[in-house]
Amino acid sequence: MRNKIKKYLAIFLLANLFVNCGSTEKVVYFQEVEGIKIDDKVVNFEPIIQVGDLLAINVSAVDGAAALPFNLYETPTVSNSVAAADPIKYLVNAEGEINFPVLGKLKVAGFTTNKVTDNLTETLKPYINDPIVNIRITNFKVTVLGQVNSPGTYTIPNERVTILEAIGLAGDLEIHGKRKNVLLIREQNGKRTAVTIDLTNKELFASPYFYLSQNDVLYIEPNKVQVNASAVGANTGVILSGISIVLSVITIFLIN
Repeated sequence: MRNKIKKYLAIFLLANLFVNCGSTEKVVYFQEVEGIKIDDKVVNFEPIIQVGDLLAINVSAVDGAAALPFNLYETPTVSNSVAAADPIKYLVNAEGEINFPVLGKLKVAGFTTNKVTDNLTETLKPYINDPIVNIRITNFKVTVLGQVNSPGTYTIPNERVTILEAIGLAGDLEIHGKRKNVLLIREQNGKRTAVTIDLTNKELFASPYFYLSQNDVLYIEPNKVQVNASAVGANTGVILSGISIVLSVITIFLIN
């Protein structure tokens, strides 16, 4: 009888160890990265202007007076000086256009900021000698939800963020977050698409989704352990660990 108890306890202990030992293949990011080739198209990523974007547009030239009509400012809060006011932001409307001073409506949605900059520079040449145009998306943001340490919406000042950087801003994935099934929701040209990203796959670096677009949403799904724990109680893992330790001590005692 004593030998049977030893046998059953030993089997239970081994099974419990296997259950509680996680596979590194489910946790470690971008495995087997040696020999990866990065696609130049991914490296040279540029965001596409979308409906709802807010654009900061500044026009300058050697002749500052000539450029002044093409720069609008908010109502000054300190004085009547233009220098004390902030430049206005141009909202891209449902038709993908902005209403620009003097020139009127300009189509900008569907183009990169560099392309719009080049087009606007050429359009301004009959009005200004050697115009200099700077355009920036001021509401470029991404949202990270789910099993991360700091979920939320993050504004990106430089219009360029990778999926890894976005996860880093959110404090990285929690241990119970699924790394092989990260959901990316993207809306462009009035269409919403959803794709799954595998953070453990080395091909992530060559993925067209490696760089995020403005308003992208990432959702990290909880794994089965987390789902089960939430169903039976937050302290279940601690209780099971305690039981495992007690059983280990009993097994060692009986064997000796």
